[in-house]
Amino acid sequence: MRMIDGSHRTTWTIDVGGLSRGDLIERLDAHGIHRNPFADVLLADAVFDDAARETVTVLERSVADLGFPDGATLPRVFDAAARHGLGLCPPVTAPYLRLATLDQASAPDSILSTGRAPTGSVNVASPVLRADHDYPKGFYLRVIDGVPWLRGYRCDDEHVLSPGDRFAFRVPVGGPNS
Repeated sequence: MRMIDGSHRTTWTIDVGGLSRGDLIERLDAHGIHRNPFADVLLADAVFDDAARETVTVLERSVADLGFPDGATLPRVFDAAARHGLGLCPPVTAPYLRLATLDQASAPDSILSTGRAPTGSVNVASPVLRADHDYPKGFYLRVIDGVPWLRGYRCDDEHVLSPGDRFAFRVPVGGPNS
């Protein structure tokens, strides 16, 4: 199966944090990474003010891989990931993962919003920053017509994710690697 960088690899080790918000946004812009307004809202959050640099290993899994062949809500997906020994990524992970995976395979279509995860996208599993359902829940990565995107998304706790929806989770030190 092709993963977010177009290969068969499912694990990435990247450095996250350590850049000021302005430097991070400049780096995203310099690499031609497009953002939607929800991504800009998330990037403006205080969590990006003083994010310390750390190395994070990230593992990609589908909702079905976590035991939900018929899909599940975001809280159930996160709970199942924890039972599988996977954690949530630091909130600042997504922009750095986007920079590390510029060779992500292009999505088979260019549809941006349909009330479900777009084809070819990977959600970066991270803590929800605010309980407000109007505030974006997190980021996802996608390439559309060769253009890399860092996009924010919203959903409520009742929205059922599809079995094929993909997430990038943190692998704790000494945790699962497959």
